[in-house]
Amino acid sequence: SNILLSECILSGIMSVNGKKVLHMDRNPYYGGESSSITPLEELYKRFNLPDSPPESMGRGRDWNVDLIPKFLMANGQLVKMLLYTEVTRYLDFKVVEGSFVYKGGKIFKVPSTETEALASNLMGMFEKRRFRKFLVFVANFDENDPKTFEGVDPKTTTMRDVYKKFDLGQDVIDFTGHALALYRTDDYLDVPCLETINRIKLYSESLARYGKSPYLYPLYGLGELPQGFARLSAIYGGTYMLNKPVDEIVMEGGHVVGVKSEGEVARCKQLICDPSYIPDRVRKAGQVIRVICVLSHPIKNTNDANSCQIIIPQNQVNRNSDIYVCMISYAHNVAAQGKYIAIVSTTVETSEPETEIEPALELLEPIDKKFVAISDLYEPTDDGTESQVFASSSYDATTHFETTCNDIKDIYKRMTGSDFDFENMKRKQNDVFGEDEQ
Repeated sequence: SNILLSECILSGIMSVNGKKVLHMDRNPYYGGESSSITPLEELYKRFNLPDSPPESMGRGRDWNVDLIPKFLMANGQLVKMLLYTEVTRYLDFKVVEGSFVYKGGKIFKVPSTETEALASNLMGMFEKRRFRKFLVFVANFDENDPKTFEGVDPKTTTMRDVYKKFDLGQDVIDFTGHALALYRTDDYLDVPCLETINRIKLYSESLARYGKSPYLYPLYGLGELPQGFARLSAIYGGTYMLNKPVDEIVMEGGHVVGVKSEGEVARCKQLICDPSYIPDRVRKAGQVIRVICVLSHPIKNTNDANSCQIIIPQNQVNRNSDIYVCMISYAHNVAAQGKYIAIVSTTVETSEPETEIEPALELLEPIDKKFVAISDLYEPTDDGTESQVFASSSYDATTHFETTCNDIKDIYKRMTGSDFDFENMKRKQNDVFGEDEQ
């Protein structure tokens, strides 16, 4: 199965920038693995289940189930891309109702206001004061103004040392690194602190936009995103071909000259694709397990939220990487009335991935139905300089799109030789689109 959100965004950007784009997909729908599966019967088929959905699951066509669970950071790069390209006009977003973090077997709300922070049981009184000092430091930190550094050098001081400076304890460190900066492992502790500071800023700025949580989710599921960018590409003259098998990538003298499909060759100067099309130019970089759980109830201790995220920091369950739960529901037009979809995901670390996610499944009981997928992660071994073949990386286990956007910016730079600039994505003023549609 191919993963096409990155490709759809890139074909949109390249079309806006005046490139001639042909987009071929061997699937009958946009977006490959980033599409949403509907009706529910299709999901059962997709997972090779012998039975069909029971009547208690409601109408099959009321379901749009994402295979890859992701939320958008309200102030993050993907939202910027959507706003600049005006793809937002095709989409409706809802704010995710809360973010929760797992500690000592229980879940706690990640405070979203000063009042919530003071009342939170996540940390004691004195910790709260020190943590607050730390947050004020982060909010005021400006990498271009040494007066805000307070003795921290953004390029050399490690994050571990910053935590020491504010005398923060292990629980607070876990919480900050994993629930605010959204790191999946603890590798970040020993590198310079600038990226972590910027990640915490992104979290706070995203939270400030809407108040309940920093995350957004589109009505009808994530499959709406690739479709929006596909439309953008089409407006600027891009061509889409669905149900189009790719038989061969045609190379001459070490670089790509075309793609062969059903006996014909479409000529090209550059090619963007996901790893499944070029097995000889990618390497396996691990595995992710994702379990889609259908529930008839909100998750316990989330205040009956109809959408939320739960982060289980690796330290809490003796792992190297975090376990995530993304929950959405009928409120987003992705499930039948009164039904909830919780998707558990993490990086596989042992030969028994299903045992690894048990702490998350316990939070979701009782579960009506589980769909388990274990996917290989691939990353390109060829940067495309010679071959002009540019592969995207597989989706990682993060529950937001920031890493995907970094990958897109990286491919853009390798293809064009210039840094990606959000301004390049602005629709052209005299653009033919939209006058008659308003």
